[in-house]
Formats: sequence, structure tokens, C-alpha cells
Amino acid sequence: MPQPVHHGDGGPPPLPRAQNAVAAAVPPANRMGFYRGMGEADETELLGVLRRWWLRVRLYADPLPDGIRTDIEAGTAPGQSADVTLRQVAADRETSTSERCPRSR
Repeated sequence: MPQPVHHGDGGPPPLPRAQNAVAAAVPPANRMGFYRGMGEADETELLGVLRRWWLRVRLYADPLPDGIRTDIEAGTAPGQSADVTLRQVAADRETSTSERCPRSR
């Protein structure tokens, strides 16, 4: 079983969330996928594509066991995405606000 690579106390070295930095850190075998994703994304999707590849690069730098990494990349890992969590928090906040301050009609 592969062991994680440890980089001192703080994990892998920092990686700026910039297109060129991420592209340079993507393994060569996956780099065209990165450029394809960035090239096909519209302005509303660019940051999401960059963020996903940044996270992949972080996984490559400190690898998890293959099964876990595959599940994360496929979106089938246990738990929920940050987007789902943030939407739930916003909905809960809206519900609690409307319960405290009902709007008069």
C-alpha cells in the first residue's frame, strides 16, 4: 500500500491558485486535460475548473490510497461537497431568519 508523502509540518509545499502554477504542477500525462477543461469553460466555470485541478494537484502531491483518490476524483467519496454544504447552511440560515422575523403581509 503506498504511503503518503510528508512535507514537514505543513503538508505539501504551497501552490498558488493561478492557472500557470497549477498547469506546471499537473503531471504531464494529465496536462492536456487541464488545458482542455480551462479552454472549454466559460467565465462562470473558470474558477471551478481551476479549483478542481488545484485540488487534484494537491492530491498528487500527497497521495491517498488509490481507492480513496479514485472515489474523490469521481465524486463518489463519502460526505458531501462544499457546494452542497454551503447551500444547506444558506438555506438553514434563511429558514432561521424567517422564523425569527416573519415578514408582514
